Amino acid sequence: MERKGEGAFGLKVSAGFWRDALAGLSLASMNIPQVLGYARIAGMPAVTGLYTVLLPLLAFAALGASRHLVVAADSATAAIFSGALSGMAPVGGAAYISMVSAVALLNAGFLLVARLCRLGFLADFLSRTVLVGFLAGVGVQVGLGMLYDMLGLVSARHTPALQVVELVRGLPHANGAAALISVMACLVLLLGQKYRPRIPVALAVVGLGILLGWSGLPAAHGVELLGPVRGGLPVLHVPVIPWENMLALLPVSASCVFVIIAQSAATSRAFADMFHETVDENRDILGLSAANAVAGLSGTFTVNGSPTQTAMAVRAGAMTQRAQVVFAGVTVCVLLALTGPLAWLPQCVLASVVFCVAAGMVDVAALNSIRRESPGEFWLALVTAVTVVGVGVEQGIFIAIALSLFRHVRHSYKPHTMVLRPDTATGTMEVEPVRAGIQTEPGLIVYRFSSDLFYANCQRFAQDITLLVDTAPQPVRCLVVDCSAITDIDYSAARVVHDVLERLKAEQIQVFFGRVLPYALADMERHHIAEAVGQQNIFEQLHVALAAARRVTAG
Repeated sequence: MERKGEGAFGLKVSAGFWRDALAGLSLASMNIPQVLGYARIAGMPAVTGLYTVLLPLLAFAALGASRHLVVAADSATAAIFSGALSGMAPVGGAAYISMVSAVALLNAGFLLVARLCRLGFLADFLSRTVLVGFLAGVGVQVGLGMLYDMLGLVSARHTPALQVVELVRGLPHANGAAALISVMACLVLLLGQKYRPRIPVALAVVGLGILLGWSGLPAAHGVELLGPVRGGLPVLHVPVIPWENMLALLPVSASCVFVIIAQSAATSRAFADMFHETVDENRDILGLSAANAVAGLSGTFTVNGSPTQTAMAVRAGAMTQRAQVVFAGVTVCVLLALTGPLAWLPQCVLASVVFCVAAGMVDVAALNSIRRESPGEFWLALVTAVTVVGVGVEQGIFIAIALSLFRHVRHSYKPHTMVLRPDTATGTMEVEPVRAGIQTEPGLIVYRFSSDLFYANCQRFAQDITLLVDTAPQPVRCLVVDCSAITDIDYSAARVVHDVLERLKAEQIQVFFGRVLPYALADMERHHIAEAVGQQNIFEQLHVALAAARRVTAG
């Protein structure tokens, strides 16, 4: 329950509102200069970067489900469309700007289709382990890019590995003044984060940076400033481009949409897990569609769920989308009256703010916890992070999904299999791993297969039963299969089960199925397994199947 406080004009205002409002101010101080940098990556006028945190923010806040996801300019999608469109029109020209806005509108249409097809389920294939690795990789990638501005260097490379090599080579040419300012800014930000996490320290750092830039000292020592930014609110219009260009933009938009869905889902899921919340990914896709629609109509570029900016919002104390609404309000004020002072902001100060946020995205404590509890999953997280850093965000997400599925299939491919045996002290049935020479009781084996039966693991089923029957200390008369974990049997597995049943029948071993769920029973009937084993030998409960088998062994 949020506490209420007496606000202006006697209105009751929740403590949560003030917390979100303060977070929105802090978020604006960090992100407004950052989105200007994203506009540069996109090859668009600087003011269009500010437009990405105006109407798109409000659209997602109104229609999206995530309490934390910040939808704004993003380097991944900016790099995708700018790289594709730069060969179709001069960067920054009227035709280029129209095509960039058209891509945003196409994205909105594709995202709407994705919402109607309920593609939000893609987020279910991203485990928490993968999300920790994903955010760590994004943090390293973003932080590495910021080091150049912090040291007053320029990089022509986009691959992180090449950036590292170029950074090492360029260290002798680093700007000492920029490096000193960056170190001081990082110290203030990190100390503030540790001791005063609720105070918008980044706002103070940006303000002091503007004052320092205004004094002329940074420029005198070769430190690059942000430069002039045109103000004014966006004018809504539909971009008009030739039909043949529209067709050429379809694959560009498709690439962006894949990254938008996957990255936004990964980010919203990661921060929802952090706060033990649930996420409606399909509603988020609707919010993303609306955000890209207003982005295209307001003359700016594609927006996406940004891991970096979401981390900034959470770090600033934001708990709901109210912080993003405040952020949009601050953007309006900046566009109308405050674009002038931004010109004095040193690039290294902006880079330091982003660098500290990126460093916080590498959750070392979570990685250590995964390493201690599940070394295999730790390597999965590490591979995801390395892929994001070494190859790219979109490839990293694809690899993350593929590895998550592979790990799941591997568990199903090599399931735990057991034999149930009575405990000598209590008489209850206990489980033991399958091994040669093990038997439930004279003449009887109770076998449990702990997975669905499908083409990849059905031979394990056949091999286990062969091993148990052939090495049993006493001749086997009955086999009871505990089917409690089997909910699906595919065609290939059904053929193998038929072969096993025929061999056991030839050896005069009677088979019973216990704990058969309705789903497994339907598959058994469809594949004629029920007919082969006999309906009278299939039971919903294990103890009933066991009693029937004991009557046979006792006869």
